Amino acid sequence: MKIVSWNINGIRAIIKKDFFEDISKIEPDIICLQETKAQDAEVEKALADLTQYHQFFNSAEQKGYSGTAILSKTKPLSVTNDMGVAEHDTEGRVQCAEFEDFYLVNVYVPNSGQKLERLDYRKKWDKDFRNYLKNLEKSKPVILCGDLNVAHRAIDLKNDKSNYNKTAGYTQIEIDGMDNLINAGFVDTFRHFHPEEVAYTYWSYRFKSRERNTGWRIDYFLVSKSLIEKIKNVEILSQYYGSDHCPVQLETSF
Repeated sequence: MKIVSWNINGIRAIIKKDFFEDISKIEPDIICLQETKAQDAEVEKALADLTQYHQFFNSAEQKGYSGTAILSKTKPLSVTNDMGVAEHDTEGRVQCAEFEDFYLVNVYVPNSGQKLERLDYRKKWDKDFRNYLKNLEKSKPVILCGDLNVAHRAIDLKNDKSNYNKTAGYTQIEIDGMDNLINAGFVDTFRHFHPEEVAYTYWSYRFKSRERNTGWRIDYFLVSKSLIEKIKNVEILSQYYGSDHCPVQLETSF
């Protein structure tokens, strides 16, 4: 089974590029999208050509903001939106698809803001989201994918020293949040297979960042420890454009 996660930075924008061609080349069994930036009906209309997939959407109450979608060739046993915490459940950030052997969680974690104005909120989000995942894990192991909006270690961003505790995505609070997920028993699959590889999944549109490869690795596949033997490989597909993020691909033996 091949699962792809991609922050597309706007469904209406990306379908005007090579999105459908890219998906046909990658041939994923499941696609998890973040930052659809559209309401459910608009996302459904935009993806109407992908008839081979069962499609599920979670849009933010605020129009043109956030939003997630799961597309799966195999129909999930069930799909639920949000984590059941009212404070977090208006922005369309979480989806959970239940399959025979695992839960697949698609997430778009809140950004802490240019002036770190949402950092306190982010700290609470991280704690509540971790509790949500651990609660799921009581029933079945979890595959988590999406834009986690954190570079976990210095290797995961180009300019670590100049960004540390100054830039959203690389503050100690956010790093601690990721540490807590790892310590709770989740494995960062890319680092498991590629412990020393420098690779990024996000590049700012400014300063020719992608051409210069001044990037961040903030898009992940994390899995419950009990699943790691079922993971064959994880790859960052930086050859695909269309967004300021590139897709990440997980291959499993399911």
